[in-house]
Amino acid sequence: MRRNAQAVVRDHEAKRPFRPSLIAGYGLRITDSRMKKHIEPRRFLLRFDTHELPQRFVDVLVLGSGVAGLSAALAAARHAQVLLVSKDELRESNTHYAQGGVAAVLGPPDSAEAHIRDTLAVGQGLCEPAVVETVVREGPQRVRELIAAGAHFDQDAGALNLTREGGHSHARILHAQGDATGAEIEATLLRQATAHPRIRCLDHTFVVDLLADGGECAGVILSSQTQGLTVVWAKQTILATGGMGQLYRETTNPEVATGDGVALAYRAGAVLQDMEFMQFHPTTLYIAGASRWLVSETVRGEGAYLLNNRGERFMPRYHPDAELAPRDAVSRAIVAEMRATGATHVRLDLRHLGAQRVRERFPTIARVCEQFDLDIAEDLIPVRPSAHYMIGGVRIDLEARTSLGRLWACGECACSGLHGANRLGSNSLLEGLVFGHRAGEGAGRAAAAAPGDAAPRPARSEPPANPEDRLDLRDVLNSLKSLMWRHVGIERSEDLLREAEESIDFWCRYVMNKEFHYRGGWELQNLLTLAKIVTVAARSRQESRGVHYRSDFPEPDDTRWKTHITFQRPET
Repeated sequence: MRRNAQAVVRDHEAKRPFRPSLIAGYGLRITDSRMKKHIEPRRFLLRFDTHELPQRFVDVLVLGSGVAGLSAALAAARHAQVLLVSKDELRESNTHYAQGGVAAVLGPPDSAEAHIRDTLAVGQGLCEPAVVETVVREGPQRVRELIAAGAHFDQDAGALNLTREGGHSHARILHAQGDATGAEIEATLLRQATAHPRIRCLDHTFVVDLLADGGECAGVILSSQTQGLTVVWAKQTILATGGMGQLYRETTNPEVATGDGVALAYRAGAVLQDMEFMQFHPTTLYIAGASRWLVSETVRGEGAYLLNNRGERFMPRYHPDAELAPRDAVSRAIVAEMRATGATHVRLDLRHLGAQRVRERFPTIARVCEQFDLDIAEDLIPVRPSAHYMIGGVRIDLEARTSLGRLWACGECACSGLHGANRLGSNSLLEGLVFGHRAGEGAGRAAAAAPGDAAPRPARSEPPANPEDRLDLRDVLNSLKSLMWRHVGIERSEDLLREAEESIDFWCRYVMNKEFHYRGGWELQNLLTLAKIVTVAARSRQESRGVHYRSDFPEPDDTRWKTHITFQRPET
């Protein structure tokens, strides 16, 4: 019997469910008369019969090769055999491009208590305190393990060079090569993983769908150019597939960040949470025709100023911490300043910091700017906000378990409750290390305790076959990304969100009923699924909190909205 999906709002204090009239889920028959009946997403994107496909059996299957996936694979390999899958090159992930650092309390005058307070304050009432404490207290050990494995963090006179960023009360941010921290962490973990005798890696392999039965994840359908479709039966599966910045026209994320893991987990019946909270990074290089390149928050942490097109420093007018304000405050201030001055961007000023200092401190940013004849020590750098980090995702508990048995999640695709309504800068790499380790340990131990091979659970799918001719996927994708940027971006309102939802519904009607046989088609279907969920969540939350700003509800409302919104696909 079919049960309608629901976006359930959980009271953060009493955990009592309540349902305002506008709460709805993707595929839900919405009760509010102003909202349409929506098309339910297909359970599977492909027609298949597992009896007819090549079979593979593994102990622990890890999907994703960023900091969380690699950490999970290494932890799981202590107990069981591991297969790690990446849809692109193993190094291609948000982690690789993370210029910012990793936050960790490594000694006085800093303290775990101070880091916990900072994280809770920025999260604006929606952080899970037990998760915050766990990540902050376990994080330093994970960082020390990285250093022991060969990670080189910047030092000053033989001691780690710790810096401060917006929202942090102490200097606790470690960096590598100035602004290449993510690349250093990933390279260190990747060296370990590829050399480990219990870890096998598959790159350029797309995970099309999860196979779930009886409330448990049994395996996945994989697609690769060399082997075609393959069924992998796994005793335990770990999602570490990263973020979904490609929902937006302006983003710091690489092209692989299409939210695949969150979408396929939703189709399999896992609970999603906090999908309205997309964090926008205030400063990305803004040059026509160029890829949006992150200009690390550390630049402002080192003392750079933000100037409008009149050459005026404006942040002190918007926030007492000026350029060191939390990211949501800086992003909104930049948008307001661009609107007030009629500009397409603002400018970062590093000229007062000294040429030698900035070139040595930010070599990657300097090299990128040089390609456009910009000298970061002498020129003003054009910047504007971009989509950066999805706070929401597949809901997990303190051990990284999802609502589906035998399915774990970690990193940006997961929603642990660490970030609440706004992520404190440099906490994401820390979360990936801690929850990656926890997911790997839990999955590895569970797999080792189960004798024999993973048990196959035969499945087949026959989605309607609709021709994909005359369908320009690139045009649909570009239209979707532009719509999300304009209507579901830094500033939101009921009118804009309703219009966005109607457009997404229209695209879903003629894209979601198609059967594709290549990565671009599956990614578009995943992005449409997520765009719908993000838009409905943003429309439902009638307040402003953290990174979610509603111009028609500009203040937080703790009475009604100190809550989490969750989504779950209907049972069939």
